[in-house]
Amino acid sequence: MNKLELLRTFVRVSELSSFTLAGESLGLPRSTVSEQVQALEALLGTRLLQRTTRKVQATQDGLVLYERSKDLLSHMDEIEGLFRQDEASLTGRIRVDMPNILARRLIMPRLPEFMDRHPNLQMEISSTDRRVDLLSEGFDCVLRIGAQPDQSVVARHLGDFPMVNCASPAYLQRYGVPQTIEDLAQHRLVHYVGVLGSRSEGFVYEEGDEVRRVAMAGSVTVNSTDAYEAACLGGFGLTQVPRTGMQPHLENGELVTVLPQHTAPPMAISLLYARQRHLPLRVRVFMDWLGEVVRSTL
Repeated sequence: MNKLELLRTFVRVSELSSFTLAGESLGLPRSTVSEQVQALEALLGTRLLQRTTRKVQATQDGLVLYERSKDLLSHMDEIEGLFRQDEASLTGRIRVDMPNILARRLIMPRLPEFMDRHPNLQMEISSTDRRVDLLSEGFDCVLRIGAQPDQSVVARHLGDFPMVNCASPAYLQRYGVPQTIEDLAQHRLVHYVGVLGSRSEGFVYEEGDEVRRVAMAGSVTVNSTDAYEAACLGGFGLTQVPRTGMQPHLENGELVTVLPQHTAPPMAISLLYARQRHLPLRVRVFMDWLGEVVRSTL
């Protein structure tokens, strides 16, 4: 049995603390994952994982092997790629999460060009706006908009999306077009929060080197980009969004730009990956492609 494959399986089980999740990530039956870990334990003559009914946890020897295996697998990926000329030879599965609106508008329309280059890869794409746990949920990387305070992940900054304030023609016909910050007192905002129940920042704008916030009324609060877009199109209030996501609606007149002199600071877009995870070559190639796609829109 290929010793490197045994190590890859062991590393993924250690990261996900689950034979089942590791199997799903690797495209293997749970029984095969268990057999490979047992084979590795027999080969090394030590118990690597402590199995309970609820969790799989690395033993002390397992922790040592995990750290050494990550480096070894990383070096092997680099060696395999040294003389590889045919990009189509990349194989395996990539699991990624990204915001709904980026998936629909930006990534999915261009994904065929990546898959044509790498026909032997399999993609698992989750589209959410919530904060995900890269390790426990088995994601190789995550695309996110906005500040990333989580220190347990590595954030590769891809660029900054310019922001736009917009509203539907129906809303503006009802409430009027705001011309100044003071006019916002007579308007409504669609509130966006990461977690329902948390407090909205209100209307955010730059003034010189300062970022200012204006509390605003609003009857609708959402926690996803799809709902945010729909609420704006439905005439529930003003929204502040990256221009890239709303450009089609602005071009066809479904949405109108307001207060262009008072926009929010540009919003960072980043690729996140777990600090302790070994990144296979296929994941690094995909992340590089994602970076190219995002930067082409800035």
